[in-house]
Amino acid sequence: MTGITIAGGTGPAGRGGTGRATKAPPLRPQNRQLAILLVLLLVAIPLPLILPSAQGAVAVRILIFLLMAVGWNIMSGFGGMFSFGHAAYFGLGAYTSAYLLVEHGVSPWIGMLAGMAVAAGVAVVIGYFAFRYKLQGAYFALATFAFAEMLRLIVTSTEFTNKAVGFSVPLIQGSSLWKIQFAADSPAYFWIALALAGLAGAASILFLHSRSGRYVTAIRDDELAAASLGTPVMRHKLMTVALSAAITAVAGAFYTQYYLFVNPDLAFGSSVSIQAIATVVIGGIGTVWGPVVGAIIVGSLSDVTATLLRTPPDFLNFLQGRSGLDVALYAILLILIVRLLPKGIVGTAMARWRR
Repeated sequence: MTGITIAGGTGPAGRGGTGRATKAPPLRPQNRQLAILLVLLLVAIPLPLILPSAQGAVAVRILIFLLMAVGWNIMSGFGGMFSFGHAAYFGLGAYTSAYLLVEHGVSPWIGMLAGMAVAAGVAVVIGYFAFRYKLQGAYFALATFAFAEMLRLIVTSTEFTNKAVGFSVPLIQGSSLWKIQFAADSPAYFWIALALAGLAGAASILFLHSRSGRYVTAIRDDELAAASLGTPVMRHKLMTVALSAAITAVAGAFYTQYYLFVNPDLAFGSSVSIQAIATVVIGGIGTVWGPVVGAIIVGSLSDVTATLLRTPPDFLNFLQGRSGLDVALYAILLILIVRLLPKGIVGTAMARWRR
């Protein structure tokens, strides 16, 4: 009877007869980041079963902020095209979904896909003319802001979109996944938002590490050098803004379905763009996990300010009933972050870890 050789001989692991197995190659960055994302999603799944209903609503709001932040970060962080008008894409997603549901009874899922297509198409048109006429930096940011304001004014004065009244989503009896309607304290809203945020995060990671993503970051770092090497600059920029707008439109469509109402100020107001920017700047522009950290901070902060405005302590009675406190706190926090952590929380932590 012959023996069985466990190690040694001519096999790769046993070359020279040592019996030592070769080391497994390290995970690629995108695989490692996708694994971390999966762990975070699994950890977050039981949260709505643990948190009180009020805190569950805050958790859903954090996920909406996260969707907006991921969308903005793809365009302005990875692509370096600073946008101050992402409310345009948020609003297009919200209004497209609401219009199709209210006027034609179309499922919000289909409305969400339609909103993504509309927002991506509009972003490509805006981007084409902006890039065609070499708008960069502050000029590009102002152009995006102007377009968002133009959409807000058009929607406010158009009968087709119910003018300033907006759309109220009709309530149904019972719960329906197809209509994305459940009881007010149902954990289903959180799980749907978590799934959407997870898909957006995975899309962001895969895009960053794809060939197109590497082209985009090269264009961001030195557009002239990238173009001189034959990189199709216009095509990759338009691809980036389309993906960014589509993800932001998902946030708008889910927002409408969660709060069951949308109007021009809620959808296209400058506060929407400010929230997207503040979330990423606080977390870390151009990082994968910056939007996650920023969304947790900004989403929680909005709940704190709402509580202060409703029931302030005695020494802050002058705040009761006032509005705009959240924007003021965002501004203060942004100033502190820019002064103390110019790369954001995640960006600064990563830089210190490398050192």
